[in-house]
This record gives sequence, structure tokens and C-alpha cells, in this order.
Amino acid sequence: MLEAQTAEKPLTLVKSKANLLKEVDASGDWTVAQIEALFALPFNELMYKAQAAHKANFPEGDVELATLLSIKTGGCPEDCAYCPQAARYDTDVKAEKLMGLEEVLEAAKAAKAAGSNRFCMGAAWREPKDRDIEKVTAMIKGVKALGLETCATLGMLEADQAQALQEAGLDFYNHNLDTSEDFYRSVISTRAYQDRLDTISNVRAAGMSVCCGGIVGMGETREQRAAFLARLANLSPYPESVPINHLVPVAGTPLADQKPLDPLEFVRTIAVARITMPKARVRLSAGRQELGRAVQAMCFMAGANSIFYGEQLLTTGNPEAEQDRELLAELGLKTKQSCKAEVLI
Repeated sequence: MLEAQTAEKPLTLVKSKANLLKEVDASGDWTVAQIEALFALPFNELMYKAQAAHKANFPEGDVELATLLSIKTGGCPEDCAYCPQAARYDTDVKAEKLMGLEEVLEAAKAAKAAGSNRFCMGAAWREPKDRDIEKVTAMIKGVKALGLETCATLGMLEADQAQALQEAGLDFYNHNLDTSEDFYRSVISTRAYQDRLDTISNVRAAGMSVCCGGIVGMGETREQRAAFLARLANLSPYPESVPINHLVPVAGTPLADQKPLDPLEFVRTIAVARITMPKARVRLSAGRQELGRAVQAMCFMAGANSIFYGEQLLTTGNPEAEQDRELLAELGLKTKQSCKAEVLI
């Protein structure tokens, strides 16, 4: 078994701002101040740095297409202020039972036929029970047999549960940090920030790859966005997959009336994620539909190279697959097909 590798590197502030970006090249550590300095760069310079980092690590420039299926929707006991699946909020989302194996496999087959190469399964649990793990492992094995990469997001995991998922063949486990530690309590009170870090540690120890990101536009400051990215970048190693969600305000949730984040600030966030985690797949996740084509195009320029693909993203809308393919084709981007780059036509 691998040893847990989520020790954090220091997030101390540096006094001399003139040498912030130069210093990080030598040390390999990212401080909050250094990341704030990236955010503050002129837009074109930031985009140039992000493009350089992207080209150096993804020379094919291919975009990964991932499909996310909600295998267990609604009824979650958590109080995440952004989430319509929380049982305590009056939203249109109704609690449902865990989907059956054959239904999940049919969805996976459809995703593969539409061009996806990773299939993600999400369940609205605080943490799965052992009997849930048994059912999900059967799903993982079935999806793997179709030739798809597998990912799951099931809530907090104990070490033995993570090991069971790994033995079933799970490639990635998603568990987002959501935001910075100091803003976390403004959004969630039913679990601690350390709980999230502990789950990531259990996933690493079991030998799986980590998918970990968060949500921007929940009312956090730029400094808090910088602290959130610093925490991700200073995990050792940093996540292989980094989903960046743009808040989708949902009626009935506490963040229903949250003012949208400026689109260019979102693009800057993508660029900073690319620079600070250069080898990661940086994924455009929830909120793409609201951003529009032009902003999505800038996000790809900023180094995003993965998208959730399909009509539904858990319980919120997602651009339809054909629209995604048209946009990628217009931009001249390739897609990752069966782990090989393929030019869209």
C-alpha cells in the first residue's frame, strides 16, 4: 500500500512582491501571495504563461471528455449552501434510491458512444455504507469492462472503503475541497475541512488518482480563491484532475441570490490553476452553460483541457454534447479518445 501523500507545503506570505513569481520557480512551493501575484498580472501576460505551461505538458492540446451520472440523487444530510441535493433545502430535486447496475451500464455505454472516455458516478451521500460500496464496486467493474476510465464521488471515505474501490478498478476518486479553509464555514457546517483532506489522504494511500477542485463565485474574495488554489497546488502530489466549477445558483438554496462572478475572473482562475498545477487535467465543470461560448473558448486558451460532457451534470444543466463538439471543432481542438488524441471533424 502506498503511503498517504497529502502533506501540505507552507502557505506563508512573502514580503517582497517584486520577486514573488521568480522565487516560486526556484522553490517549487506556492504561497498565497505568489498566487495572488499571478491573479494580478495583466490578462494577456497571465494567458501567455498559462498557454506556455499547457503546451509544455500537453503538447497535443487534447481535451478530455468526461460524463457524470448521478447514481443516487437527493436526500443528502449535508448543508452545503450551493447544493440542491441537500435534504434540508426546498428545491426541485427529489430523493431517489441508488440506481441499478444495468441502468448504470446502459448510461455508460451511451456515454462511450457519444465520445466520452471517462465515466464518473456521483452519489448524494455524506459517506457511503459498506453495503453501498459493494454495489458501487459492481458498477465500477462493469464500466471498466466497457473500456472507460472510471471515477466516483460518494462522499467521505474510510481507508478500507477506499481500498475496496481501488481493488474494483476505480481509476479516480473525486472529493472537492470546495473553497479555502477560512471561507469554508461560510458554506458548509456539517463537516470539517480536515474531513475532506482525510478522505483525499485515504484515496492516495489506496493507490488511486485524485480528482479534487472546487467552486468559485460563492462570495469568496480573490485572496480566498488564491488560498484555495494554493491548498490544491501544495498537496503532494497535487491532484491529477482539477474540476473548477462556476457556481450555478439554485432556487431554494442559501446561495440562490449570489451575484455571478465576473467571467474574466473565472478565466483568470482557470489560468492560475493551469500554471500552479501544470500536469493536471483542469476541467470546466458546472456553470459552463451560463458562461457562454466566448468565455469557454478563453478558458481553453487559459489551459482548461477537460470538460464534463452531456446534457446533465448531476442536477444542473450542461451544454448538449453536439454543441460541445461543434465548439471544440470550431476552436480546432482535439479530443482524448480511448487515451489517444483524435482531431474533431
